[in-house]
Amino acid sequence: MSLHQIMYISSVTGTVTPQECAAIARASAISNRRDDVTGLLLFNSRRFLQVLEGPKEAVERIFARIHADSRHRGVVKLREGAIDSREFGQWAMAYDDPLSPADNLKDVVAALLASAGPSTRAHFMGSAELHRPAA
Repeated sequence: MSLHQIMYISSVTGTVTPQECAAIARASAISNRRDDVTGLLLFNSRRFLQVLEGPKEAVERIFARIHADSRHRGVVKLREGAIDSREFGQWAMAYDDPLSPADNLKDVVAALLASAGPSTRAHFMGSAELHRPAA
């Protein structure tokens, strides 16, 4: 099976609550498992950064649905193409609650990126640092 990967970033429209984020994570995990899509979604209360990987048709269909989703604006593909192997063996999500920012978001994201390539790690670690409280 040939694998395809899309990485994108977008800005949130309005506010996404922790409960909404958890619901997104649950629904995505179910549909992604069904479609054999893996990857990582990071939401830092202002931006979504996601990698989707799996069968090309499934990845493109999910990306098209995201692009049309009214919760996203300014959707920009950062990378797209065929890949030799998955960077993520499962689907995961890291979320930072804007009302109670996690001090360890960067550590959580780093652990999820253990098998990711350097470019993917750089994008996600940089995003995990955005809008973080000063130490």
